[in-house]
Amino acid sequence: MFTIKSFQFSPIVENTYLLYNEFNYCIIIDPGCYYDTEKEVLVAFIEDKKLKPTMLLNTHCHLDHVFGNKFIAEKYNLTLQMHKNEEPVLAFAVTSGLIYNLPFDNYEGDFIFLNDDDTIQLGEDELKVLLTPGHSPGSISFYCAKQNFVIAGDVLFKNSIGRSDLPGGNHEQLIKSIKEKLLTLPNNTVVYNGHGEATLVGKERVGNAYLQ
Repeated sequence: MFTIKSFQFSPIVENTYLLYNEFNYCIIIDPGCYYDTEKEVLVAFIEDKKLKPTMLLNTHCHLDHVFGNKFIAEKYNLTLQMHKNEEPVLAFAVTSGLIYNLPFDNYEGDFIFLNDDDTIQLGEDELKVLLTPGHSPGSISFYCAKQNFVIAGDVLFKNSIGRSDLPGGNHEQLIKSIKEKLLTLPNNTVVYNGHGEATLVGKERVGNAYLQ
């Protein structure tokens, strides 16, 4: 069974997720730790819980979700896993950092590419990969049917949706992704997003003005 721990990192206040099981294996999703103190917080939690990081995943590769990729990959000897369509987004992230006065060292290792309907296994627990583009060209969400949650990056928020005005974004595609991949999940599915509070699929289906 997954335990979910979230951290709010960087000046952009991004949600970084750490999923771990009863055997102390863990997955790190969207490490947005920018400052050294934030990296220390993440490492301290991992060490305190005696966790063993086994996977590094990105829902998408906008700068605020990848600040900590290089650090995590090197510290725990992990290969970044993401959708192939995020390669140009990741490559542009450093330029974005300079634009926003947030310089950082980008991940430069190999990739494991994830596709729609892939299964990510951690012991007896599973995450299903859902391709949910629109906010970025290769945005993916990670759905756990057994525990009724989805980690959706910046696709769907509480009473809102992701931006589609950034390079590679597409509003029509974003709405299609939300309606066909996320709103079709059970009403009690918890949506853990990239910024702000979690929400429920059922609440967003009936109450999100952007989706009516």
